[in-house]
Amino acid sequence: MTDTTSTLQAFGAGGDEPYARALRSDGRLRLTDPDRPGEVVTMDVGRWSAAADRVDRSLLEGADGPVIDLGCGPGRMLVAALRMGLPALGVDVSAEAVAIATRSGGRAVQGSVFEPVPDEGHWDTALIIDGNIGIGGDPVALLARAAEIVRDGGRVVVETNRDADADRTYVATVTDADGHASSAFPWAEVGLTALHAHAATAGLTARQSWTDGGRHFCELIA
Repeated sequence: MTDTTSTLQAFGAGGDEPYARALRSDGRLRLTDPDRPGEVVTMDVGRWSAAADRVDRSLLEGADGPVIDLGCGPGRMLVAALRMGLPALGVDVSAEAVAIATRSGGRAVQGSVFEPVPDEGHWDTALIIDGNIGIGGDPVALLARAAEIVRDGGRVVVETNRDADADRTYVATVTDADGHASSAFPWAEVGLTALHAHAATAGLTARQSWTDGGRHFCELIA
């Protein structure tokens, strides 16, 4: 079972931790696994803070109702949804991210996806993008929560790792450009092949997958 306490106490939870610093400066974060120090994942926080691009907006085109962004960050998808006439809510553990999203005109709440969320069971579309399939280090638990959050027949849109065979859970840290490091937190990397298996275990059905703008996505149905 995912250790949600560890998740809340680490990445994104502190007022002056690296994610909050990067959000304030539109900077980058380096995500590392102590067991693989030579392999670093760069998180482009500046892109998350920019306006939604064409690929982002395309993820909302299949929505028939309200959208919830799990791990919404500074809220670009919330603003995009509202501009398309879709009610939207973001959930994020970072108070800084929620504040930025709110100032941008989005509606967001601070908290964990593993805790109750507003209007649970009634959302048409849940977004798990920008690497957020890694949240909690337990993809099956995360997908099962998404299935509970959306309505029957609702959509869960997941952005997957560029390596279709990726399927790792580990304890990670993030470091900002000034060298400030976070506490360790559970994380995961999931490619398309593993996502199909994890989704089935979580009670979701894969409907389609595609690549756009160098990013990889899969639509799951509850």
